[in-house]
Amino acid sequence: MGMGEATSNQMIVEPVTLTGEFVQLEPMLPAHGPMLADVGLDEELWRWIPDPVHSREEMLAYVAAALEQQARGVSLPFTIVERASGKVIGTTRYANIEHVHRRIEIGWTWVAIPWQRTAVNTECKYLLLRHAFETLGCIRVELKTDSLNEKSRKAIGRIGAREEGIFRNHMITSTGRIRHSIYFSIIDSEWPVVKVALEAKLKRTEAHIR
Repeated sequence: MGMGEATSNQMIVEPVTLTGEFVQLEPMLPAHGPMLADVGLDEELWRWIPDPVHSREEMLAYVAAALEQQARGVSLPFTIVERASGKVIGTTRYANIEHVHRRIEIGWTWVAIPWQRTAVNTECKYLLLRHAFETLGCIRVELKTDSLNEKSRKAIGRIGAREEGIFRNHMITSTGRIRHSIYFSIIDSEWPVVKVALEAKLKRTEAHIR
């Protein structure tokens, strides 16, 4: 039984720090807001987000909303910190937490432009997936993206998630466009194979850097 499973078989999802070789995922705090604003206001980061962040004030509101969802027990937001520099470089979170059904979504992930196409996103997903399956006792992890976001679709596929289908007319974006969302998942029986592949990918990256 995973450490996160209570005697009632419900998940207990609590703030935790997850540490890898390249990044550390720290529980989001209000103090992270200004640091996230310093690196996270590039328009390209928010191109596919239904409610984009355009200003420092909106970033502070973004953090406040994430923490309000955490207080309600439906999300657990993290701030991504580069270990080598100690610099805040993005965010990610567990969302749509289903404590009874042991299901969780990984999403709301963005990484500042200079750290894209590095090991950061892969290691973030690895740390979150490992904690979800091995500590929380999840049986299903979901990921989703805009049907038009080809880059994100390929990235999710590369981590080993299986595409399940399209949720049509799923969201109305800030521009009024009606978004279809593509759902992916990894289930507990698939995690051992996905884990090995992600660890191999991270080792190749580490060897290349060194």
